Amino acid sequence: MQINIDQTRNPEQGSPTHSLWYDRIWAAFIFFTRLPFWRLHQPSKDSYNSVVEYWPLTGLLTGCLMAATLYFGSLVLPYAVAVLLAIVVRLLITGALHEDGLADFLDGFGGGGSDRERILTIMKDSHIGTYGVIGLLLYHLLLFATLLSMSPLMAALTILAATPYARMVTAELIIMMPYARREEEAKNKTIYRKIEWPAGISLAVQGLLPMGLYLWYTGLSWEMIIFIPCLVMYFLYLLIWNKLRGYTGDCCGAVCLLVELTVYLVVCAL
Repeated sequence: MQINIDQTRNPEQGSPTHSLWYDRIWAAFIFFTRLPFWRLHQPSKDSYNSVVEYWPLTGLLTGCLMAATLYFGSLVLPYAVAVLLAIVVRLLITGALHEDGLADFLDGFGGGGSDRERILTIMKDSHIGTYGVIGLLLYHLLLFATLLSMSPLMAALTILAATPYARMVTAELIIMMPYARREEEAKNKTIYRKIEWPAGISLAVQGLLPMGLYLWYTGLSWEMIIFIPCLVMYFLYLLIWNKLRGYTGDCCGAVCLLVELTVYLVVCAL
């Protein structure tokens, strides 16, 4: 019997098809951030198929570092500078992973028309186009403006709630539709596994607990902050389904950022 070395594991680490929960958490932090977690632990290859199940948890880490930069930076720097530094910190932590997805998504859907294969080809191209440049510029201007319109404490708390919540909502794409490409065509060579109900409950806890505490503390209208971002996700889902009949990693990154931005916009409106 021929054995694929990439899929063999130490017995203490678990089987290749059922990676241990802590392996999946490590894989999520390695996959979604550029922090050197890989120096502390090397999860199995199959663990990366489950990283979305702990995506909100990685978002909470990113949100904590971003919120801390914004709030404590505002104590010693002009507030606008602190907001910019917070955005820069997030870009450095994530390696602009989601922003890259947003740019590819806008290029593909903006320039691909109704041709599914053309959209997928454009999204896989490493070069950025006009739609991607304009989209990233407008996105970051809106992000900067919404955070600047809040007080430092309110902005920091909103970041802590919005980052895991947006990732939880975006994970629904993987439940609602299949992957649009074949595994060998995936940009990162990873296809997320279907989310089963235990992982779904875990996702809900990771995303809703910070948001629930935020709404309880601020007293804001939970119906608007919970419902409108979900509505945005649903319309993006319809767009993706009609064009591609499936999701890609770029779609997930784009939807995540747009849902998160919607939370900031709603909070500003309220």
